[in-house]
Amino acid sequence: MNGAQRSIATLLVGTAVLFLGNGLLMTLLPIRAKLEAFSTSWVGLIGGVYAAGFVLGCLVGPRVVKQVGHTRAFAGFAALCAIFAMAHPFAVDPLGWAVLRGLTGLCLAVLYMVIESWLNDRAPNHVRGRVLSLYIIIGNLVTIGGQLMVNLAPPQGPALFVLVGMLICLSLVPLSLTPAATPTPPQSARPQVVGLLRLSPTGFVGCLTVGFIEGAFWALGPVFAQERGLPVAQITIFMAAFMVGGTLSQWPLGRYSDKVDRRLVILGCSLATLCSGLALAFVPLDSLPLAFALGCLHGAVMIPLYPLCLAHANDYAPNERLVEVSSGLLLIYSTGAVLGPLAVAPAMDRFGPSALFLAMAVVLALLSLFLLYRLLKRSIGEALWRGTFIPVPKTTQSVYEMETEEAEEAEETDKPAP
Repeated sequence: MNGAQRSIATLLVGTAVLFLGNGLLMTLLPIRAKLEAFSTSWVGLIGGVYAAGFVLGCLVGPRVVKQVGHTRAFAGFAALCAIFAMAHPFAVDPLGWAVLRGLTGLCLAVLYMVIESWLNDRAPNHVRGRVLSLYIIIGNLVTIGGQLMVNLAPPQGPALFVLVGMLICLSLVPLSLTPAATPTPPQSARPQVVGLLRLSPTGFVGCLTVGFIEGAFWALGPVFAQERGLPVAQITIFMAAFMVGGTLSQWPLGRYSDKVDRRLVILGCSLATLCSGLALAFVPLDSLPLAFALGCLHGAVMIPLYPLCLAHANDYAPNERLVEVSSGLLLIYSTGAVLGPLAVAPAMDRFGPSALFLAMAVVLALLSLFLLYRLLKRSIGEALWRGTFIPVPKTTQSVYEMETEEAEEAEETDKPAP
């Protein structure tokens, strides 16, 4: 194993531990919040503030990393993130948790940015796409493991929050000891909203609406399961099912979208997500196998929506704008993720837990109508270049530098010989 491979392996180990801690925290918080009698509206607000903090981290992170370097930035923000995670049991108050969650989102954005820009720097061009795929697989698998770790201790106590803090601190060890030169600082995300809307209305509207439904789902999904009567152990399995389904379906659906108009695949996934959500809203979840199957199905058609919308937008962008376009759409997605929990949580308070999937169904129906309109208005033949689908995580803009290199290599391969 050469130096670059050792550095990549070390970085991926740190990534796995960090995702493990975040997977545990994002499932633990809604469960504990309802046990503390927080209203669903407050749980939604906490989820929305987290997304807002993450957006802020994407904006200020590059400047911080440029000033202090990757290692110091990761060490400082990992320490802060661990402190904020472990502070939750000492400030069991909705407003206090909202502040802590927003600060956690900011810290995690910087941490992901450091890892992704470092991976991009250490991965040679010919393996960058494989490193990105491995990064996604590891992230998905350990997030599932983090969700299941809620069963290790009673959620009413402080032990799980301490465990989150320990995992975040542990992720600091591989990054601090990585024998690698300091990478180039990541770029700031400066989206031109009007330009993105003009470039790809489907990508823009799709990322905004998908952010809305996913932000609402990940913030309020555990609350839905809890209010439908599932015990903690089954809630964690239920939430893990969505990640399992999304992990298994993302590549096949993406590769299929390379062969047809991607908007047809986005439309199909939107309608399937709508239908599976309605099934979750109205079918009794008294059988764990049934709940797991519905969760897998819903995740399988919901989670690929964002990378499909992103891939469609990039079909219309020249290579030199791929990072700019992808970064802008990530912030559009994150804006939707801020609004989703804030809008859906009051409906759940008023109409019950099923309002989560009913609200998502309304938004998905509007997206489907918009997609039908765009299919009639704009031909797929107008695309600049039909790129190869590359699944991407919804983390920070730094990951899109790896995506760009993969797209450029694919374009070179597809060019006819002179």
